Amino acid sequence: MCVLTIRRLFTMNAKSSSIRALYDLSKKTFTPSVTLQPSPQAIHKLSSLLDTIGPEDVGLKDESQEDERGHGLFGINVFNRVDRWAQPITYVDIHEGQSFTMCIFCFPTSAVIPLHDHPGMTVLSKVLYGSLHVKGYDWVEPPCIRKSEQTGQPAVRLAKLSVDRVVTAPCGPSVLYPKSGGNLHCFTAVTPCAVLDILAPPYDEAAGRRCTYYHDYPYSSFGAGNEDAIVNGKEDEYAWLTATDTPDNLYMRSGRYMGPAIQT
Repeated sequence: MCVLTIRRLFTMNAKSSSIRALYDLSKKTFTPSVTLQPSPQAIHKLSSLLDTIGPEDVGLKDESQEDERGHGLFGINVFNRVDRWAQPITYVDIHEGQSFTMCIFCFPTSAVIPLHDHPGMTVLSKVLYGSLHVKGYDWVEPPCIRKSEQTGQPAVRLAKLSVDRVVTAPCGPSVLYPKSGGNLHCFTAVTPCAVLDILAPPYDEAAGRRCTYYHDYPYSSFGAGNEDAIVNGKEDEYAWLTATDTPDNLYMRSGRYMGPAIQT
């Protein structure tokens, strides 16, 4: 898990300037008055700055080497330890606004955020420490939907695999877009790890940006159909997705941000 204490490996000024610069550029890139998608150049500039951020810049300690169980030192001791798969994911809010959200997810080993979407959103992510398996899809357009012949069974929609790999820090950031880059993705912690996210615009049910969870089925699960021309023999690169309720086993708790202040 994460230790939300500042490691004085660098000066406070250096840390503060790094995360403040990331906040300032995010604010400039995703201003509320900008209704169009930011330019590729603007996203690249923000991604390059995100690439310079390390765990110490946001008040974290690298737990991936020191605690293979995934317990960390986040308020857990020898008297109340539980198995690593029962440990929660810790969500740390750095900034939450109308135009973008900046946050950290701290995973114990084996923790999972199930497959979910980011409707109309751009998300920049950076693994700060540890190893994380990322699997992501994008919808096939125009939509390919199969309705179930059984009453009460949900329809499925065709999606194309965009990413399926283990990301290990130090590594560069990833970017997903509303219709590309793996907008629907799931995370599985290979080791204790932390991910810094910038989501723009943030989730907002009133604005139509509700987080929906999905289950994926192999393409072959539903037999042959008109979609075969799209798949063109590459069945492993496609899957059928169906919306599901929020998983009962999604165990997440809030943590307090202990890094440098981003606003004065």
